Amino acid sequence: MHRKMGQPSVINSFLQGGLGKNKTLERLNRELDWDRLGSLMDGMYPSPKGRPAYPPLMMFKVSILQQWYGASDPEIEAALLERLSFRSFVGLELHDQTPDHSTISRFRKQLRKRGLGKKLFEEVNRQLDGKGLMVKKGTLVDATLVESQARRPSSPKGSAEKSDTDPDADWTKRPGRYHFGYKVHLGVDQGSRLIRKAALTPANVNDTKMADDLISGDEEAVYGDRAYSSKDRRERLEAVGIKDRTMQRANKHHPILSCLEQKRNRLISRVRMPVEGVFGTLKRTYGYARVRYMGLGRNETEMWFKCIAYNLRRADKLILSAA
Repeated sequence: MHRKMGQPSVINSFLQGGLGKNKTLERLNRELDWDRLGSLMDGMYPSPKGRPAYPPLMMFKVSILQQWYGASDPEIEAALLERLSFRSFVGLELHDQTPDHSTISRFRKQLRKRGLGKKLFEEVNRQLDGKGLMVKKGTLVDATLVESQARRPSSPKGSAEKSDTDPDADWTKRPGRYHFGYKVHLGVDQGSRLIRKAALTPANVNDTKMADDLISGDEEAVYGDRAYSSKDRRERLEAVGIKDRTMQRANKHHPILSCLEQKRNRLISRVRMPVEGVFGTLKRTYGYARVRYMGLGRNETEMWFKCIAYNLRRADKLILSAA
């Protein structure tokens, strides 16, 4: 049973007068078929007993606002009380009660239990693809490390030492530094820089292990650094007509790369550079240098929200530039 929310007629009268207007949120409200996203969450809060729940689509929009504005649950609760544009975007009238921080947290938990994060991300991408925004010329695959919210175990020496508060987080070592936490793996559309595929793993999972999950299957080529070089993957891509554009690396059977191979690597490196910009935006704009929660499941839900929020903002820029 869901609450009956007021129609935002009073708020609209303020917005039409320019008070609290946010053109970006207004465009994003128009650009997407939000009802299709809402239909994916129809089964949430099915109990006829207890207090009526807020509509899941409203709570989904609240969660997206959190990502765009880097707000915690209490902070977004306060912002919804104060900002007319936020209330209009999620569908709250002036007299409607605002969801509190515990309600927002419970919504994420329900979403996680039902495994809806990925499905919502895929529906957003389906709609963006329908608008012709997915170029599909190539997929740029890469991964980045994000720190755990938990305090690091005392000794960085062995990967065996875990955190009691976040046992899913793990150690990995990059040149000169130890990292403790998680790894975000992305498949990014070449040209549009929209995220097509994503995965979250403990930090110690090898990049190449997740590579196949980042390939959509309808792109012309796959671009990756040396970590993704694999003979088996090269053969599988060739079998389905996708060009392998992963950088080659030396090995015991091929210890020195030829001049042609080195030149090829440099060319691939230039093409795949935009994926670094996507990670940079996620970390700087969306605060994704560190995960917010404990445990892989809760942080995976956060990752899906960040990817959706990023793609919607990116799509808005692409639509504006094409206008």
